[in-house]
Amino acid sequence: MPNIQQIAQKYFEKQHIANIQNLNGHIIVTLMDAPENSQTADALKQELLSHQEVQKATIIFTRKKIPAQTAELQKWNLKNIKHIIGVASGKGGVGKSTTAVNLALALANLGQKTAVFDADIYGPSLPTMLSFENTPPVSYDGKTFEPFENFGVKAMSIGSLIERDTPLIWRGAKACGAIEQMMSETNWGDIDIMVIDMPPGTGDIQITLSQHLNLDGIAIVSTPQDVALIDAVKGVNMFEQIHTPILGIIQNMSYYICPHCGEKTYIFGQNGAKNTANQMGIKFLGDIPLDISVRQNADNGTPIVAAEPDSPLTKAYEDIATKILEMLKK
Repeated sequence: MPNIQQIAQKYFEKQHIANIQNLNGHIIVTLMDAPENSQTADALKQELLSHQEVQKATIIFTRKKIPAQTAELQKWNLKNIKHIIGVASGKGGVGKSTTAVNLALALANLGQKTAVFDADIYGPSLPTMLSFENTPPVSYDGKTFEPFENFGVKAMSIGSLIERDTPLIWRGAKACGAIEQMMSETNWGDIDIMVIDMPPGTGDIQITLSQHLNLDGIAIVSTPQDVALIDAVKGVNMFEQIHTPILGIIQNMSYYICPHCGEKTYIFGQNGAKNTANQMGIKFLGDIPLDISVRQNADNGTPIVAAEPDSPLTKAYEDIATKILEMLKK
């Protein structure tokens, strides 16, 4: 393997090279505060790819951590909620929302009073997965909402207020305002853990939630494939820059088990998220296999943890929930 550090320094100054990772021949060079010159980045990639040992090269531009607020931002009015965790992903399509819902149910199975909030405002899926689609929320006083309660967890989603096929064409400020209103004007009652299903990517909503809530940490969901892991790394870096703790990485769709012969097939690659977590020095929370019953039950409004409480899939979610509980107790 060539000396990646020396090659990178031919194109960017040493002080800007924050990190270099080698994921089985996939070289990821993370730059800090470097001028974002696409031509220079492309030239670096081409030189890296000229070496036989390098299968793929990615250049990531980042900035220094946002300084901690000298004056504390006003926190949203959420009462009687002991812990709040977020479930996030660097990109869509990795099973983040399904993971968030089943994780909430797994926490409830472990004796926690659990709520789940749908902050994925442009693609709300909790109403479908928790069987309250086309059911408007109830308000007894005309000022506050009563949460939906199915399968032992309380839930709220903007999706309960709009038609299924209606897109929300809102800019960041309006979307964040709607999230604050729904969260703070819902009668949650006493809650041990609230799970927030965050939007995919790195944007206004994630930053706003991190600044205005006392988040105990973020669980990042990724599949094992390189294209998802690149964005997962960006997600971890963003939350670290805004001083939000990272609970760890969950590897979803980690492998497929043939129902006939029992053989494991690593459709999206093997241990990519686990290796990335180890290289970044963050906790690996566990594997969730690729199984059609997870998808079918989510679409039918009966999450796998509720539909098949004794299945290996449910145990996988409960194992992750147990690790998170242990971290929250510290």
